[in-house]
Amino acid sequence: MSRYGGAEAVKGHIAMLVFSALVAGSFSFGGVMANEIEPVVLQAMRFGLAAAIVGAAALATGKLRSADFRAPWRYLLLGGAFAIYFVMMFEGLKTAPPVSASAVMTLVPIMTALFAYPILRQRTTPRIALGLAIGAAGALWVIFRGELAALLAFDIGRGEWLYFIGCVAHAFYVPMARKVNRGEAAAASSFLVLSAGALILLVYGWSEIRATDYAALPAIVWIALGYLSIGAMSITFVLLNFASMRLAGAKVMAYTYLTPGWVILWELAFGKGLPGPGILLGVGLTMGAVVLLLKHEV
Repeated sequence: MSRYGGAEAVKGHIAMLVFSALVAGSFSFGGVMANEIEPVVLQAMRFGLAAAIVGAAALATGKLRSADFRAPWRYLLLGGAFAIYFVMMFEGLKTAPPVSASAVMTLVPIMTALFAYPILRQRTTPRIALGLAIGAAGALWVIFRGELAALLAFDIGRGEWLYFIGCVAHAFYVPMARKVNRGEAAAASSFLVLSAGALILLVYGWSEIRATDYAALPAIVWIALGYLSIGAMSITFVLLNFASMRLAGAKVMAYTYLTPGWVILWELAFGKGLPGPGILLGVGLTMGAVVLLLKHEV
């Protein structure tokens, strides 16, 4: 269970509410530019820029200490997990619709609960298990486009499969971040994890990074990079680390169930219409799961 309570737990919930809204925007931005640049190149740029922003903030506020650099393997492990998540997300968005991809993300809470037991010995109560099951059912309904025939045939698109691999890495990150934390401030640990992720992506994607014609990239790539680096990474990374220290893993990731709803609002803002009623039903189930997952234990 969390070592925080009361006002600190409330702050954790607020952090995750903002987190879910900002993360949702990355699906809409990603959907319009995923085919304009190689995902590993975009993510290397994104991690590097986000690390610079968070690092500057950590230094300015005195949150970065020499002791934070202990056991650097921790940051390589966490940075690698998040690098896999984001690369797979944008590989998936090449073919998966934003709402469908965001539904895949709502499977993260149930996977987080599975990782949280061996890593943190956090047990899942029957009520939380029910909430996770309802949320997963809603997610699957959206992933299968609200079509019973597609569900029975287990017809999942390639993009959804790729993003699912990334979501497994994301689910591992949440309890592991808490397991290896040694008292580092959220800004400090975020900077070091982002830096490690940028290094891993630089080494892994060096050939693609060198081959990219940056001057020829369309404007939407640079606009998306700004949002993805500042709003959907720098800020959300700090929010996730902040909340992970104050809430149980399943509760932290419960907020991902709000993501499809937020994505629908983002898509409307981008001038796109509402999805069909079948998909909206699945989104409603995922949002209903939040009520069960966030209700106080009795």
